[in-house]
Amino acid sequence: MFRKLFFVLAVFLLMARFSYAFADEDNKSDRRVISGHIKDAETGETLIGANLYVKETGAGAVSNNYGFYSLSLLPGRYTLVCSFIGCRDEERRVELSDNMIIEFELKPESEEIGEVMVSAERKDKNITRVEMGVEKLQPKTIKSIPALMGEVDLIKAVMLLPGVQSTSEGGSGFSVRGGTPDQNLILLDEATVYNASHLMGFFSVFNNDAIHDLKLYKGDVPAQYGGRLSSLLDVRMKDGNSKKFTGAGGIGTISSRLTLEGPLKKDRTTFLFSGRRTYMDLFLPLASDENVRDSKLYFYDANMKFSHRFNENNRLYLSGYLGRDVMKSPDFGMGFGNKTFTLRWNHIYNQKLFMNLTAVWSRYDYELGTPEDQPEAWLWKSDLQDAGLKADFSWFMTPEQSLQFGLQSFYHGFDPGSAKGIGSQSIFSEYEVESTRSLEHAGYLSHQLRLGEKLIIKYGVRASLFQNVGDATVYHFDENYEPADSTYYGKGDVYKNYFGLEPRLGVNYILAEDLSVKMNYNRTRQYIQQATNSTAGSPLDVWFPASPNVEPQVADQFALGLFKNLRDGEFQLSAEAWYKDMKNTIDFGDHAELLLNKYLEGEIRTGNSRSYGIEFMLKKAEGRLSGWLSYTLSRAERTIQGINDGETYLAPFDKPHDISTVLNYELSKRVSVSANWLYASGQPVTLPIQRYEINGSIIPYYSGRNEARYPDYHRLDLSVAIKNRNKHQRKYTGEWVISLYNAYNRKNTWVLNFKQDKENPKETYAEKTYLFPIIPSVTYNFKF
Repeated sequence: MFRKLFFVLAVFLLMARFSYAFADEDNKSDRRVISGHIKDAETGETLIGANLYVKETGAGAVSNNYGFYSLSLLPGRYTLVCSFIGCRDEERRVELSDNMIIEFELKPESEEIGEVMVSAERKDKNITRVEMGVEKLQPKTIKSIPALMGEVDLIKAVMLLPGVQSTSEGGSGFSVRGGTPDQNLILLDEATVYNASHLMGFFSVFNNDAIHDLKLYKGDVPAQYGGRLSSLLDVRMKDGNSKKFTGAGGIGTISSRLTLEGPLKKDRTTFLFSGRRTYMDLFLPLASDENVRDSKLYFYDANMKFSHRFNENNRLYLSGYLGRDVMKSPDFGMGFGNKTFTLRWNHIYNQKLFMNLTAVWSRYDYELGTPEDQPEAWLWKSDLQDAGLKADFSWFMTPEQSLQFGLQSFYHGFDPGSAKGIGSQSIFSEYEVESTRSLEHAGYLSHQLRLGEKLIIKYGVRASLFQNVGDATVYHFDENYEPADSTYYGKGDVYKNYFGLEPRLGVNYILAEDLSVKMNYNRTRQYIQQATNSTAGSPLDVWFPASPNVEPQVADQFALGLFKNLRDGEFQLSAEAWYKDMKNTIDFGDHAELLLNKYLEGEIRTGNSRSYGIEFMLKKAEGRLSGWLSYTLSRAERTIQGINDGETYLAPFDKPHDISTVLNYELSKRVSVSANWLYASGQPVTLPIQRYEINGSIIPYYSGRNEARYPDYHRLDLSVAIKNRNKHQRKYTGEWVISLYNAYNRKNTWVLNFKQDKENPKETYAEKTYLFPIIPSVTYNFKF
């Protein structure tokens, strides 16, 4: 298997090298290289995706995820223009006779209305970049969106993008282009976050004050990443201010937060610390009910990061996250949380070759149980851990082409659950589902090539290898999915290998300076997945790997898009059509037992699925009025033997119509108002359609899988932000944010239950549960 992986990558690397030689055969020895980093002048933060443009030639470069750029030109005089989101353009004239290192530090634009027009990105970037199905959100944009209980939420903002839908009212789970939540790869500083929610999904684990950059890939996932079918949510933390000590925070309806950052050694060593905690539990002792007074309900999280610049060619970053939810009552308790750790080294070999070496570790665990002093006391624990090492390289070959390549290896440890009695009085014995271990390796190559002024091609391949490792017991099942026998594998034994190639292709043809058409194809493979029988999700959901009984899921996605700028880039219009074909799709049989079940694989049913649709988006990225309007028309279906009599049925997150409107208007220098309105088709659901009476008991008869729907969902949120007066030379600034969630009190269905009428047992009625009425909130944000 390893030979296959390295052979494929070696062939691809040779092809790219010959392409380089062919494309640059004229005067390649005469070229000189300009390289360096692009930073924010106020904070020293490296800027991701900043643009460098050469006026005389039209050539350009974009800074990578670590702020590094490289541009090769023939000797001569040039005018370089550097630009980035919300920053003043910087223009420099250079006399290029030898290789040069130029560090750009861009100053933020003035916030005064009428003085400047702050753009979300270079006006033609959406036209010229080859990627499609990619959305980028800035922390400033996320902060302006009205939020539940005043808690700014990155995940809730992502759900307002086209092709992205919430999986349940108030939850942090999201579906991308018909996929399931576990098909989204969520990374925080390159470490995997397996459960991105707090308080059962009402809030996400991401503290907006600590976030530097966010990018969502809905299909055109770079070859560097794999392991999920639907999307990549790449979240990057701030590095820390290298210029001066600063702080920011907020006091809200249910939580407070504080972020501190600054230089430990100016322009060389920085730190960042950000903490957040809810305090609803502080008011519980005031309750009249004694059980409530003795309860606890809160979450906390903390982000930290250190960075150090040894010299121009070497930078080291250390970052981590710790978060936990705690829910306790006199009779029951539950806790769950995430931990991540990232150690990253950036090294510049020369002005064309950049390396990022990363070591990551992440853990998600939960526990629940009852107090030890009870006669039936018990404790249930579960744990999932990852550890990995990645080496990523960027080779800036010529202005027309670049190459990305790398290798990575990960260890996955699954402890699905163990339950035991605790305390001397407990009557429970111990029960444990066997742990499993696996290894996941990959290598990738991606080559971007510009052919003339109109055509840009990006193509690549990812080769992945997944291995199940003992010790482990593998159960074999008969045709009725009942356990028949088992095989034991010793510690360190590799008892199953899965190898696959994942080609990627993107094409951008620029029809005019304000119009382009794009196409891409992606194949992705998913080796680990989640067992859940609820669309709302739960902290107790179990992750499990591919195995001899469970083949990896595979998706092929095709997309075609048209991108148009209007009024000199003030408005951006896009339309993207996509089709996704998936094999080995996983679902579960009726009445499946998923928790603490050592025969879990016997509950699994596999088959094929597909999703398709079209997304429209109109965005206004500059001026006093900004925001976007999006509409998604889509369909998601599954065909799996053993479910719905083998007939095709709707996927759990099939929502044909989805509309999101997000608007922000600056009334003055101090006051701005925001609104978002959402509409979505009701979620598919299986409901009883008939009933039988047997010996006086009413037995419901259910429809086919997902044949019914909940009522359509819609909601309006409003907010107003009022800044303090900005006094001359005042270092402290504040802002009041008043929000109204669900402004017209829509009672959206969260769940439907069917109950027998107590007065007339032969009658059954539906009982609707909804979560949120109108919820006002007030938050005070500050900076110093």
